[in-house]
Amino acid sequence: MSNMFCFQCEQTAGGTGCQGRAGVCGKKADTSELQDKLTGALIGLAKATIGNTPTDTTHRTVIEGLFTTITNVSFDDDAIERQIAKTEAAKEDLIPQCSSCQSSCARNDNYDMASLWTDNEDIRSLKSLILFGIRGMAAYAYHAMVLGYTDDDVNMFFYKALAAIGEELDADNLLALVMETGEVNLKCMELLDRANTETYGTPVPTKVTMNIEAGPFIVVSGHDLYDLHLLLEQTKDKGINIYTHGEMLPAHAYPVLKAYPHLKGNFGTAWQNQQKEFVGLPAPVLFTTNCLMPVKDSYSDRIFTTEVVAYPGMVHIDDDKDFTPVISKALELGGYSETHAMTGINGGDTLTTGFGHGTVLSVADKVIDAVKAGAIKHFFLVGGCDGARPGRNYYTDFVKQTPKDTIILTLACGKYRFNDLDLGEIGGLPRIMDMGQCNDAYSAIQVAIALAGAFECGVNELPLSLVLSWYEQKAVCILLSLLALGIKNIYLGPTLPAFVSLNVLNILVEKFGLTPISTPEADLKKILG
Repeated sequence: MSNMFCFQCEQTAGGTGCQGRAGVCGKKADTSELQDKLTGALIGLAKATIGNTPTDTTHRTVIEGLFTTITNVSFDDDAIERQIAKTEAAKEDLIPQCSSCQSSCARNDNYDMASLWTDNEDIRSLKSLILFGIRGMAAYAYHAMVLGYTDDDVNMFFYKALAAIGEELDADNLLALVMETGEVNLKCMELLDRANTETYGTPVPTKVTMNIEAGPFIVVSGHDLYDLHLLLEQTKDKGINIYTHGEMLPAHAYPVLKAYPHLKGNFGTAWQNQQKEFVGLPAPVLFTTNCLMPVKDSYSDRIFTTEVVAYPGMVHIDDDKDFTPVISKALELGGYSETHAMTGINGGDTLTTGFGHGTVLSVADKVIDAVKAGAIKHFFLVGGCDGARPGRNYYTDFVKQTPKDTIILTLACGKYRFNDLDLGEIGGLPRIMDMGQCNDAYSAIQVAIALAGAFECGVNELPLSLVLSWYEQKAVCILLSLLALGIKNIYLGPTLPAFVSLNVLNILVEKFGLTPISTPEADLKKILG
């Protein structure tokens, strides 16, 4: 077995990088090495587009390949090998004469990722920000793509960014590309927002129970609304209820999806608790995107994957999207014999979601009046990716300690640290507003821009503070989008990314005021004075 090097997620060993035979996420060294090989092949494909016109198939191959390399997506070596073969075939389609050339110029060769991991730490840091950023962006592009929405600027940027990782570029050029990654990701999030709302309607505030009714049910995890919609269609009138898990919670707020009466509620809390919450689960779980952890024997017979998510030995639902195996397993297991009570980490059993930009801006006059009247003194955006690493209670404690005249906007799975709390209302508005999935950072940005316009000031002059948690690559691209917009004084934690060198960190601190979180008390005092 080979040794690995990986530092793309927050849980990375020792805060420096997973090495040896396995990573903290459970991925084996051989799997990690294959992901590096896939990334190197994608860089080769990107270089092959220079002077050649990529097709829709090329775009899909790149998006799927980058998505495959995100933390907690694919643990299956065979699946990654197939993606590598697909990437090589896409390159062959672009330049069919290249592989048989007798005098190779090496221009389109695949990239050896070891060259990146052993590069100058500042260059490695900047290239990693770009690479991890486009991996996260690829996930958003994928979700939009399956709904029939694409963007040429987004697609072409993947090639530009990948090619740059394989080139000799100085720090200034790379830093400019880091900022461009954030700019393009904003466009990608806007694309996905449009895809979701035009397909499923504008989210509306919705209360969601955490209690599970008696009878057969299926749990759907991940982020993909399209897969959930297909499953809802295939389970109509079959006596099977559907429950969301993790980042699928906001699905309850979309009118088209909430119209299905058997979309009942939300199972459990954030993704990192699945190995405890799935034990003894009398129902199957369908994973549609990242969020998958190494599967325990106690529930391995009820885990199903689809799209690029894969795990050895699990049943995979192919592109035909026939969920019959999942449905059959639900009927076989039968569900709970009576209502099964569950709660969030703070003891609450009801969650509220659906406060996207469409909803918040529809009551913008109330928000503006409340600010002018002094009823709302400050807004906090507290959200991001959750994880199991110690220190995550910071976000629970922070929200609990926010003054009663403040509003908490939240998104992504980090909200599970506090979204079952009842903090009351201000002028008929709930103090906690769940804006949706991680990609719904776009909603938060639109609300901030609209408020800045209403108060005739810049976003950084608003009584708004961002307190963000990060875990994996989608959090990286969102952070880059915020920085590209010039948004400053972001509090980030629970640790800073291991792949960001001290020099690059100093640049981000000096230019944007990026601040490591401290304690809730100290940070609130600093923010509110």
